[in-house]
Amino acid sequence: MNNYQAIFEPLTVKRMTLKNRVVMPPMGTNFANMDGTFSMQHVSYYEQRAKGGTGLITLENVCIDYPMGTNGARQLRMDNDQYISGLWHFNEKMHAYGACTSVQINHAGASAYGLRLEGEQPVSASNIPSKKGNPIPRPLTEEEIYGIVDRYADGALRAQRAGFDCVEIHAGHSYLLSQFLSPLYNKRTDKFGGSPENRARFTKLVVEAVRKAVGPFFPISLRFSADELLEGGNTLEDTIDILNYFADEVDILNVSAALNDSLQYQIDKMNLEDGWRAYMSKAVKERFPDKITVTSGNIRSPKRATEILEAGDADLLAMGRGLIAEPNWVNKVANGQEDLLRKCISCNIGCADHRIAKARPMRCTVNPDLHYEDDYKMKPILHPTKMVVIGGGTTGLEAAATAAEVGVSVELFEQKGYLGGLGHEIARFPDKKRIDDFITYEINRCKELDNLAIHLNHAASLADIEAIGPDIIVNATGAKPLLPPINGLKEQLDNPNRKIFSIFDILDDMSKFQEFEGKEVVVIGGGAVGLDVVEYYAERGAKKVSIVEMQGEIGKDLDLITKLAMMEIVGKFGVEVHVETKLTEVRENSFLVEKDGEMLELPFDLGFVCLGMRAEAPMIRELDQYARSNGAVLLNMGDSKVARRIMEGTREARDILKTIEVLENTRTQKALFEQTKSLQATQTI
Repeated sequence: MNNYQAIFEPLTVKRMTLKNRVVMPPMGTNFANMDGTFSMQHVSYYEQRAKGGTGLITLENVCIDYPMGTNGARQLRMDNDQYISGLWHFNEKMHAYGACTSVQINHAGASAYGLRLEGEQPVSASNIPSKKGNPIPRPLTEEEIYGIVDRYADGALRAQRAGFDCVEIHAGHSYLLSQFLSPLYNKRTDKFGGSPENRARFTKLVVEAVRKAVGPFFPISLRFSADELLEGGNTLEDTIDILNYFADEVDILNVSAALNDSLQYQIDKMNLEDGWRAYMSKAVKERFPDKITVTSGNIRSPKRATEILEAGDADLLAMGRGLIAEPNWVNKVANGQEDLLRKCISCNIGCADHRIAKARPMRCTVNPDLHYEDDYKMKPILHPTKMVVIGGGTTGLEAAATAAEVGVSVELFEQKGYLGGLGHEIARFPDKKRIDDFITYEINRCKELDNLAIHLNHAASLADIEAIGPDIIVNATGAKPLLPPINGLKEQLDNPNRKIFSIFDILDDMSKFQEFEGKEVVVIGGGAVGLDVVEYYAERGAKKVSIVEMQGEIGKDLDLITKLAMMEIVGKFGVEVHVETKLTEVRENSFLVEKDGEMLELPFDLGFVCLGMRAEAPMIRELDQYARSNGAVLLNMGDSKVARRIMEGTREARDILKTIEVLENTRTQKALFEQTKSLQATQTI
């Protein structure tokens, strides 16, 4: 019997019956066509999640007022009837797998995508930007407000006509309705501003208009920021009071959190616990016991998911990034395959940063194919093929498992006694422990494959490779710390009583770095690694933490969410930041740095030099010579090619399928040629 029965209990909301309690919430993808219609890959992306057993699929927020209400580089539209046919096709696909569907209708307001506005000023409650540094919007007139209310109603009716089972109104996350609800944005003095009742008036009108449009039996969901988590914003208690003004006509209360300037609590940062927002949905449920409530927030573990449901803290579980990473979450839990869950690690790189900060299509660090998932396993190889993988980090593991899953005979060599490489080592930081979830998944996946052998504590040699005679060689040996020739650095690193360390010193034995109180710590390097060290010491009570960076800002190359989280730590713990500052000399108890032509000495109890990583491929020349001489294919991938993040290595590793495909095609063509040649010879005789 499944230990997680609460997850699989059906739930009926008016005329919609969900087969389980797992909801895919709306998440922008940048997969839509530029005209606001679905691309084939877009539909396939959702289809994987429906096929994987998800109970309710909520289509990402769709524009109901073009162009003023649009957001995202590529957003779906439903502002007129020509989009109904595409939406109907989407619903047919989802319903075929037993999933119910909802669509989030939304007006971006001050968060509108500026490149579509053709010079128009975005609109909002007042002239307050929805995010620091965003364009200043203009306040909507009352006439315009009522016009937008009508567009919400039109959009909801269109959703119903397009075959959705539910419609969701977005009233959170710094979009237009949120801009009216929040005192941080709403500075109006008319009937739409000031008191909570006035700030709630716009949302109340929208809810009432949507109910009138769809009728009494069609479920309406409302997503909102229960706690804005910013000084001066709505608290949880404030929001619960505001809900009284419009909750009557709502069936589902989708309890989210945060605004644009607290985005790390909306798109949850890595170190927030599974289901951390459950206390918010619990408070909402206690005030509105007759309403269905949804909670979210890094829910990855089926055990934690079950606890939330059994405690009555929520009725439904929204797993956004969790379903990006693992579309088969529901089916795997139902089938007792918990050890094969590819859990989201909350890195927020491919999903949030790609989409929000870089206008790229959504990607995922741990899932290299969001559109077609496991389809490649349906095309096993026809010709015997051998592959050697050198390096057991995340890139090597992904390449090895992928190749083995299509029938390649794989041998992986790892010189250390454990797998996971730098990812596993970084996961030793308490705030980065989720990274190990991916490595655990990869290891468990490899264990399922009889044609994959792993050799630990074994640095691959050319003799090993010659003995195997591989058709494909994958070099994935990773990266090492970059330690430039700075005066005194090498001498201090070699000092037996040293106080200077690299990132690997702390990761190799964290037990030696457990003293925090009274310590003055200086970190050289304001990239991801340096900030990990800053986070570690600042949050644990170090007396003083300083960071030095040559460029004009720290965290320049970090993803949007991690950077916000790190800047919060810098401010909260008073981290001393030195930018445009160069390390010139390393001394026993201090760093000598230069800024604007002036020298500054930074004393420390512990000094860390974290100046990035460099590719490490010590055998690459030997491997290249072997491959050329023996007709093998050599691939150098992951950090051993260029030091980057896990995501790039994972995607390169999955691309091993392309190499295998080319090799298969070549062999097939060769076999056909030989057959033809033989047949011709027979006919000649």
